[in-house]
Amino acid sequence: MSTSSVITTEDLLCMPGNQYMNAQQLLFFRQLLEQQLISIRNNAVATGNHLREHEDFPDPADRATQEELHTLELRTRDRERKLEKKISAALQRITNGEYGYCEETGDPIGLNRLLARPTATLSLEAQERHERRERQFRS
Repeated sequence: MSTSSVITTEDLLCMPGNQYMNAQQLLFFRQLLEQQLISIRNNAVATGNHLREHEDFPDPADRATQEELHTLELRTRDRERKLEKKISAALQRITNGEYGYCEETGDPIGLNRLLARPTATLSLEAQERHERRERQFRS
């Protein structure tokens, strides 16, 4: 395995802990995040094209269904727009050498967590503390 070759998820998980966030791992996550960004941008184009298609439905029920579908698409697009910002921030953290480390504690976030949520900025423990604080303040 050379440092410029892309590794598989299995290779990533088999690496020893002292190699955390080495060049291969950073490349793996950079490419994963870039693929997600491309997918989101393609979805945005498709959503825009779909919303521009105007069908006139004489039946009010059909028209209401179409409006509901458009609302759902816009809501999904809004979530993707927020995710796009998080992906861009994660790519910036890779560039800055900060990716994979908890913003709160500085500890490694962990490969399994990053595979599940590549935009994670907090370790699992810090995220749980954050969520507990949120629940306390909402109550």
